Amino acid sequence: MSANPNRVHATFEGEAIEAAAGASVAAALLASDRIAWRTTRDGAQRGLFCGIGVCFDCLVEIDGESGQRACMIPLQEGMRVCDNGTRDTTADTGADAEEAAQ
Repeated sequence: MSANPNRVHATFEGEAIEAAAGASVAAALLASDRIAWRTTRDGAQRGLFCGIGVCFDCLVEIDGESGQRACMIPLQEGMRVCDNGTRDTTADTGADAEEAAQ
């Protein structure tokens, strides 16, 4: 990690993310090419939608505290961000590819 004071470093699901100082957690996730970071009970992918804290689509867990709106929380050095415990681990089994092919 660089010593650049204008960059903030954290992790999402154990993988490094970074953003400009003052940027939101959502901005850092988008900058790391993540457009969705949680899954609803129905299996729908969710990420940033409104960007102003109204819709709650961007919920994440930050340093063990669930239900945090990624669009409203500035990324802090060393933050541990997780998917809020809602990700469906079976979603990547290829079923989506089969469905898209139909």
